[in-house]
Amino acid sequence: MSLIGGLFLFAATVLVMEAFAYGLHRFVMHSRFGWNWHQSHHRERDGWFEKNDLYAVVFALPSVALIYAGLHGLAGDWATWVGAGVAFYGVIYFGFHDVIVHGRLPHRIVPRSRYFKRIVQAHKLHHAVESRDGAVSFGFLYAPPVEAVKRSLAASRGKTIRAAKGASTARSEERA
Repeated sequence: MSLIGGLFLFAATVLVMEAFAYGLHRFVMHSRFGWNWHQSHHRERDGWFEKNDLYAVVFALPSVALIYAGLHGLAGDWATWVGAGVAFYGVIYFGFHDVIVHGRLPHRIVPRSRYFKRIVQAHKLHHAVESRDGAVSFGFLYAPPVEAVKRSLAASRGKTIRAAKGASTARSEERA
């Protein structure tokens, strides 16, 4: 495969991963089946890891398998490019979502562009809901305009809304 073809396949894989991750987040992680792991991500974390991190391990397996198969002649070159695209999506996800948005590693990065601010705001609105139902904005590289996300969140009233850190509400006290 040519370098241009490989780079195109790599970039296409990153974009397809966004659609895949959106669907998985909305229809698996917020389902009865997937919520068992994902709910840890909608709660305050105790320690370095959360059960939701198991999803990253699961997603890394096909990436590693594809890269290995491509590099060792078990599949065509396409497998290496696709596996690398999946891995790169994971790196972007970790760096932006886990580090910048959730602060799992110390940093001084402040999103300044309108695009990054919108992604961060939309994700924080996603986390305003503690239950598996009523959440909004499931994407990672794309988020609808913040006003649309806020309208969707307002329409899901009656769901468990996260209390502000340090705030004492009946809902936050029920959890304790």
